[in-house]
Amino acid sequence: MSRKAIDELKQQIPLLDYLEAHHWRPVRRLSRSRWMGLCPLHNDHKASFLMDPSQNLFYCYGCGRGGDVIRFAELYHQVKFPQALGLLRQWRGWAPLLQEAVSFYRLQLHRHAEAVAYLLQRGFRSPELIEHMRIGYAPGGCLRGWLTQLGYPLSALRQAGLVTTLGYDTYIQRIVFPLEGNLYGRSLSASAPPHRFLPGTRGGLYAWERVRQYQDVILVEGLFDYAVLWQAGFHNVTCSMGNHLNAYQFRQLCDGRRTVYLAFDTDSNGSGQQAAQGLACRLREQGVNARRVCLPEGHDPNSFFVQGGDARQFLCLLEEAR
Repeated sequence: MSRKAIDELKQQIPLLDYLEAHHWRPVRRLSRSRWMGLCPLHNDHKASFLMDPSQNLFYCYGCGRGGDVIRFAELYHQVKFPQALGLLRQWRGWAPLLQEAVSFYRLQLHRHAEAVAYLLQRGFRSPELIEHMRIGYAPGGCLRGWLTQLGYPLSALRQAGLVTTLGYDTYIQRIVFPLEGNLYGRSLSASAPPHRFLPGTRGGLYAWERVRQYQDVILVEGLFDYAVLWQAGFHNVTCSMGNHLNAYQFRQLCDGRRTVYLAFDTDSNGSGQQAAQGLACRLREQGVNARRVCLPEGHDPNSFFVQGGDARQFLCLLEEAR
């Protein structure tokens, strides 16, 4: 990529827009064009992150790092320069496209009885939950036609990962959950891989901007676990999309004083509880009060509720967490 193209990319992506898209919020204004806020690159307890929109530059007085939007993408996603360029190009061009795909998938959900039946089977009983998570359904074979009618070229759909190299819809018979700059698809078919994401980063903790205000936070592995807990009234729940957190997700958990309840799966091989134990130790080293929730053997939060557990019983598990 030429220097001219790099400069053009930086001009097309205002740093403030990119920061706000990744949930950074200014705390106070220093002057007409300069702002201070919490640093998203380290565990910051006071506003040490300076953002100057007129210069398109940032600097953190806490961790000593600064630069332009490309440098921020490198540090934030912990990638090298070429990968940061790719993520920024993706963010610049794919955000509207992904929103159109999400809108299309959401329209399809209640048109397909098999999708609604699957969600009921997995414990999704509240219309408010469907709306809150913006859940959709990918039947397959029709997204490409819809998006090309809206004027998106086939090459853009391929680059975003929404269609395959052969031009077919990537997601077929999948429940679709929008994420931060990505989509997660859960297959209804036993013959297909159960989990699928689009290319690129999976982002931070699910719904973290809503959850970070709570003093007590419940962390689960999967979105289906998140769903049943939120539906049961535990709105302080978040999800890491697996039991191994990326660096950004770990920083999010450490960005304030809180207690984190780790409600990971009790797999027969013990991998979920082993991951919870390791994460609890790391969090405690950072001054975070971490407690492991012991679900009944063989259960995850989703199966616990689907098979008859209720909010009162889960609250007891939280109280017994150690």
